[in-house]
Amino acid sequence: MFNARLSHAVLLAAALAGATPAFAIDNLTIMAPAAPGGGYDSTARTMQEVLQATGLAKGVQVENVPGAGGTIGLAQFTKKRGDGKAMIVSGLVMVGAILSNKSPVTLEDATPIARLTSEWEALVVPSSSDIRTVADLAAKFKANPKSVSWGGGSAGGTDHILVGLFAKAVGGDPTQINYIAHSGGGQALAAILGGHVTVGVSGVSEFEAQVKAGQLRMIAISSPRRIPEINAPTLVDSGINVSLGNWRAVFGAPKLSNKDQTAMLEMVDKMVKSDAWKKQLKDKGWSEYYLAGDQFQAFLKNENTQVSGVLQSIGLLR
Repeated sequence: MFNARLSHAVLLAAALAGATPAFAIDNLTIMAPAAPGGGYDSTARTMQEVLQATGLAKGVQVENVPGAGGTIGLAQFTKKRGDGKAMIVSGLVMVGAILSNKSPVTLEDATPIARLTSEWEALVVPSSSDIRTVADLAAKFKANPKSVSWGGGSAGGTDHILVGLFAKAVGGDPTQINYIAHSGGGQALAAILGGHVTVGVSGVSEFEAQVKAGQLRMIAISSPRRIPEINAPTLVDSGINVSLGNWRAVFGAPKLSNKDQTAMLEMVDKMVKSDAWKKQLKDKGWSEYYLAGDQFQAFLKNENTQVSGVLQSIGLLR
């Protein structure tokens, strides 16, 4: 768990002054607790690229450990007790998966470093689908919930939560949702493109190439306001009062020394302030959502409470 004795303000003072991190991290391994192709994998590999390009770390490796919304990877990661050269990507998906899977290992067993980004969710259908709008989707779901299959990430994760909120908002029964979970974005995308599910749910960037190629049609996004760069209405614009952002973060191993925790905080702070990172955010359509240290720990506690309430309300947690 986070060492409260470390003051985030003190740790960042040196970074803001432009000092080189006191403790360089070489041979760093970043675990992406999902299969290649999804948001965790993309976040880990973007970190790998930026950290090496900026000289903040050397020999950075990405390790993929898919399964159970990231909780299998988390369970393996927490065995790296005191390892100052190991990090794991996490986020809202894992918060939901931990609760819905009743995981014996939680994010409290790792060391919070920083919340990094947020990404809006998208609802897409194959270009050949007779569903043209969110209104079409809502009508089909209300008429026969089981006739609509939803392809997304892990059970209890962000995608599943959005579907549950959608069902409630349109007056349907969330307990009748036909949700098909996948362990990574690549698997979910294949199911959508193959016509094995009615609707796909994931981060906007994960569908961008297929939408541009005309293979998929984006019928809505989960932002509260329309985004000029995205040619799709919001759920709110479509009369469905639902908005949801999928945040992602990075953690260190359990029981880090003050020295290693300081090094990670400084390294990540310099990374998110770099031009290389800002360019990646723009290119991928991610929103900056940076929050570090003890402030991030407070956010996690509140988020866990809120997600638990949402999962209970839509029948995913009892």
